[in-house]
Amino acid sequence: MASKKITELLGNQADDLLTHQCKTFPKDQLHLPSPDFVDKIFAQSNRNAQVLRNLEAMYSHGRLAGTGYLSILPVDQGIEHTAGASFAKDPLYFDPENIIKLAMEGNCNAVATTFGNLAMMSRKYAHKIPFLVKLNHNELLTYPTKYKQVMFGTVKDAWNLGAAAVGATIYFGSEDSDRQIVEVAQAFEEAHNLGMATVLWCYTRNNAFKKDGVNYETSADITGQANHIGVTIQADIIKQKMPDVNGGFTTINFSKSDPLMYSKLSTDHPIDLCRYQLANCYMGRAGLINSGGESKGASDLADSVMHAVVNKRAGGTGLILGRRSFQRPFKEGVDFLHTIQDVYLDKSIDIA
Repeated sequence: MASKKITELLGNQADDLLTHQCKTFPKDQLHLPSPDFVDKIFAQSNRNAQVLRNLEAMYSHGRLAGTGYLSILPVDQGIEHTAGASFAKDPLYFDPENIIKLAMEGNCNAVATTFGNLAMMSRKYAHKIPFLVKLNHNELLTYPTKYKQVMFGTVKDAWNLGAAAVGATIYFGSEDSDRQIVEVAQAFEEAHNLGMATVLWCYTRNNAFKKDGVNYETSADITGQANHIGVTIQADIIKQKMPDVNGGFTTINFSKSDPLMYSKLSTDHPIDLCRYQLANCYMGRAGLINSGGESKGASDLADSVMHAVVNKRAGGTGLILGRRSFQRPFKEGVDFLHTIQDVYLDKSIDIA
């Protein structure tokens, strides 16, 4: 059984989440996280030796080193959500050094943040924790607000400041998605040529994906297809929101689907929904990390532990938590990260 703290945080969901057995995609068909994941998966691919070294650096750093799991601190909200709104709860993080210190004290595998943050601290920290540079952003100073990810620097810039990996966002489903797909695919090709790993924020965004009060931007079928496009443009790791609904294609009546997607390949159980996302990541050959989402206060820790259990039991590779950790006093943020990591270190929490 999982540790007492984890079980208590899961509350009345504990039994369902910890004992559920997935009957959609059998676990023996998945490529699961393991200490030799880079050797088993990426050593067979077209990734060059420098990419393999940087992937291994990420998988071998922090408390989760040698497990095949990842705990990444992402702080790009200073651009994506405005610095004032993001750091008001703890102004410490207006200083990029404290972002890196939180990732280090939190024993994360990597820190993911902006060009400016990492460039400012490059010589002091690039050799102490793997850097993941976020290449593009959606800024909020244009009025009325638009949702278009644009490049904030070059792949060569990321390489020069010592990055182990680059990350980017694509808003799949948006009217601008075709431009973003081409742009990010080209950037990922260059990153691989220079020896850096690639991480894709595979988000879906379209107001038409919301119907009858339900937001299908987090539907398993739509996000699963976004993941499948993401691995097609050679993302090594996929970052995706946790699915909380299904049937987006059929409800909105677009794209193509098959009834088996909603019966044989998935159910309404959160672990099965997440496993469908993982299946679209080439059955786990590209690791699936789910995002933590916005901070809601007192429920954050319980919600994130639940998400970690779902991700792990589905066959995923970890959680990527930002606001729920840095929008707290520093020590609380560190403890928060450690508690989530405990889920992945707990050997009694197995693959469903």
